[in-house]
Amino acid sequence: MQRDIFTSDHEAFRQMVRSFIAKEVEPYHEQWERDGVVSRDVWLAAGQAGLLGIDIDERYGGGGNDDYRYYLVLNEEMTRAGANGPGFSVHNDINGQYFRRLVTPEQADRWLPGYCSGELITAIAMSEPGAGSDLQGIRTTAVRDGDSYVLNGQKTFISNGQLADLVIVVARTDPDAGYRGISLLVVERGMPGFERGRNLSKVGMHAQDTSELFFTDVRVPAANLLGEEGGGFVALMQNLPRERIAIGTAALAGAEAVFEMTLAYAKERQAFGRPIGKFQHNRFVLAEIATEIAVARAFTDKAVLEHVADRLSNEDASMVKWWNTELCNRVVDRCVQLHGGYGYMLEYPVARAFVDGRAQTIFGGTTEIMKEIIGRGLGV
Repeated sequence: MQRDIFTSDHEAFRQMVRSFIAKEVEPYHEQWERDGVVSRDVWLAAGQAGLLGIDIDERYGGGGNDDYRYYLVLNEEMTRAGANGPGFSVHNDINGQYFRRLVTPEQADRWLPGYCSGELITAIAMSEPGAGSDLQGIRTTAVRDGDSYVLNGQKTFISNGQLADLVIVVARTDPDAGYRGISLLVVERGMPGFERGRNLSKVGMHAQDTSELFFTDVRVPAANLLGEEGGGFVALMQNLPRERIAIGTAALAGAEAVFEMTLAYAKERQAFGRPIGKFQHNRFVLAEIATEIAVARAFTDKAVLEHVADRLSNEDASMVKWWNTELCNRVVDRCVQLHGGYGYMLEYPVARAFVDGRAQTIFGGTTEIMKEIIGRGLGV
């Protein structure tokens, strides 16, 4: 389908991203899968290529370009390449919004140059063993003591958790203030009492380091408070639509990539003397997938333009996230079936997509939470 949301500049950027992936990602990704973590070199290479902090002011080494479509192109191409290891989207689409909007001038000088160069890798620590989608259930505490906060708690399922140099920690600074008692603190690598647990063993996305983090009497300088004390929950709610459209757009790109390779396979793979795509059932399955993707693409690109214009509602972002992640799982499942036995072999991209993509309906807010948000928006 022809997409009219991109300009020639976006397409030139896409070619650059593809070249970057071919040189800096694809030759190493299998090793990263075995290691359970990517090399820091790819982060430095991404910084040098201008792929980190595209919307950060140029004075800090960023691109100074607030057009979300450049991040969209980057995320689409990483997804299409099956490059799930480098957590660029976590760094750019999620954490970048907090650093760009909430930092003080002093914090900007301290953190943003390294953020843009890839020298400072970032993570955000929201989920806890007993609190996932319910952010008001967070139990990690930060108690003010002089010019510091004393941080105690545990986080889990943290992307970039092993590599992160800066971790935005969601903590409760006032236990009696409900959602108004939640704040954001930036914990830096090497702070006493900050420890990383195991690199979690996942079903898929093996190259993406996902970790447990532990905070035991960590003294975080008050100068590392991100935004206002008690303003953390509001900041999270404001930035979640960006996270969700990023996940949803990547999911749709993944569905498209798997469908394209499956369509080519169905035209080439022979059974009973003819290509498997010539069998009516298989042809109907391919037709269904093509139609579902086309419908999702039309809605998603409209939502992207709304986001670029700063008009995307929380409900529409939730629709994109819910629909596209569930669609991706359905598409990939049917494509595995069309590949037959080869679809179950991890040497085939369709099999890797099957295990890597399953988490999309969970992270960034589960499908059920997305439906809850949409339903509340309907007034029910």
